[in-house]
Amino acid sequence: MTNKSPLYLGFDLSTQQLKGLAVNSNLKVEHEVKFDFDADAKLFNVKKGVLTNNAEHEVFAPLAMWLQAVDVVLQRFKDDGMDFSRVRGLSGAGMQHGSVYWSEKGEQALQSLDSTKTLEAQLSDAFSHPYSPNWQDASTQKQCDAFDGHLGDEHRLADITGSKAHHRFTGPQILRFRNKYPEKYQHTSRISLVSSFLASMFLGKIAPIDISDVCGMNLWNIKAGAWDEQLLSLTAGSSDTSDLKRKLGVPVEPGSRGFLLGAISPYFVRRYGFDGRCAIIACTGDNPSTILALPLRPSDAIVSLGTSTTFLMSTPQYKPDPAVHFMNHPTTRGLYMFMLCYKNGGLAREQVRDSLPPSSDPSKPWQKFDEVATSTPPLGQSSDPAFPIKIGLFFPRPEIVPNVRAGTWRFIYKPKVNAIMAADDTTWHQPDDDARAIVESQLLSLRLRSRDLVESPPDRYAHLPPQPRRIYLVGGGSRNPAIAKIAGEVLGGWDGVYRLDVGENACALGAAYKAVWVVEKEEVQSFEDLISRRWKEEEFVKKIAEGYQDGIFERYGPAVEGLALVEKQVLKEEKNQ
Repeated sequence: MTNKSPLYLGFDLSTQQLKGLAVNSNLKVEHEVKFDFDADAKLFNVKKGVLTNNAEHEVFAPLAMWLQAVDVVLQRFKDDGMDFSRVRGLSGAGMQHGSVYWSEKGEQALQSLDSTKTLEAQLSDAFSHPYSPNWQDASTQKQCDAFDGHLGDEHRLADITGSKAHHRFTGPQILRFRNKYPEKYQHTSRISLVSSFLASMFLGKIAPIDISDVCGMNLWNIKAGAWDEQLLSLTAGSSDTSDLKRKLGVPVEPGSRGFLLGAISPYFVRRYGFDGRCAIIACTGDNPSTILALPLRPSDAIVSLGTSTTFLMSTPQYKPDPAVHFMNHPTTRGLYMFMLCYKNGGLAREQVRDSLPPSSDPSKPWQKFDEVATSTPPLGQSSDPAFPIKIGLFFPRPEIVPNVRAGTWRFIYKPKVNAIMAADDTTWHQPDDDARAIVESQLLSLRLRSRDLVESPPDRYAHLPPQPRRIYLVGGGSRNPAIAKIAGEVLGGWDGVYRLDVGENACALGAAYKAVWVVEKEEVQSFEDLISRRWKEEEFVKKIAEGYQDGIFERYGPAVEGLALVEKQVLKEEKNQ
């Protein structure tokens, strides 16, 4: 008997791949495919999904390669036996900040696609510029300086837009594009983010930008819920911002069916057999989509422990700062997504690991690191919490939080007098003291910058200090028991520390879950409510460490102040050099 139960598609257009998966109404994955740009793309000669112009610090991707990927991924779904007529809705995630410049022919090209031909073969004239800047692009320092100064300083810009200016953010990128390619800019009819570009493909017309992803542009006034006129004027080079507003369009916001953009383009109905009623749901950024891969509650925290470190929280509080990012929540009005991004994560930990004697078992390269880290007392102290604390900064590559050059700094912090001194061979025993210190310093930075967003637990846990409810660890570092143990000691988590295992598909899963929610929710049902009722926690989540531990969590309180003092000292030294 033919299975006609509904399916929902989620896509993730990232730097190196386009992934797609299909889930049913119970959130179970039925199909999963991908297109790897380095391995599968033809004629583009990309490396790790991008092209580079080192002379100008540019990193970008060919749009035609993305079109090729959409064609191939849909064909692979078909080859996998998927019945497209079952698909009732689809959504997607795109790497944040990247921009796509549509030509004056773009909308018409989308509306007149020939189902006998590929997207790549038909949309070459749809763009005024054939490339999209990648989030790794660093060509916009001049533009970032202009953005940070235009409203007064970086603090004011962060207060308005949720972030200070960053090379990768779309506003500075558009400003540079207008200056470098004035004719192309003039003939640009619309500007999309990567996420709204993906939605446009399936919708058959230019899709609006998502209300969460728009916050990664340095152009959206989050508190006012509107484009910021002063920043638009800077970007447009004119007090008349009407043309730039038209290019950007009006972002799509939550509503009774606010994220529902329309039905799928007839092109996909004819070419692949989609039901013509299949709903296209607004696509969002990769980071906002990640927090949709589970029913994340306010005050839950996700810590991604990969090559870099990313910290995500859903919170009702808007407390911007130049060191962090705030964005509108991707589904829920009144909530925000708080994000911290660090360049130095796994690479820094690996350098410390490799400085230690090798593990006795070659198949367990982290065994020695774990042994040393867990056998070292918290903060390198003796049993008396008033004793000096060891705090280090380990940055094998330049860091952005705080904004300093590559280097290693080791300090002794004396909490009684709130003073620091540089460590030496008599106070810091390398490399053993480094093992615990690097994990602690990375986690202390998270606690320092999130402490104003957490609240005391409810009900029978109300006597505990403010902290997250749960800590979810993802990425390669989540499999390290020493890191999990120390995470609970430093960050707390009154309900524990958990490993969230969704493979490499968090963004695509979040997109698919969003599609399920938009199509099947009751009129006023929240995303969190619907997903929590259907999500099988035991399939994705495992408790791996205790969270809050009485006495130990409090012991790290002075160390948070110590880390702030260490960072201030290092920044001062950098400024004086």
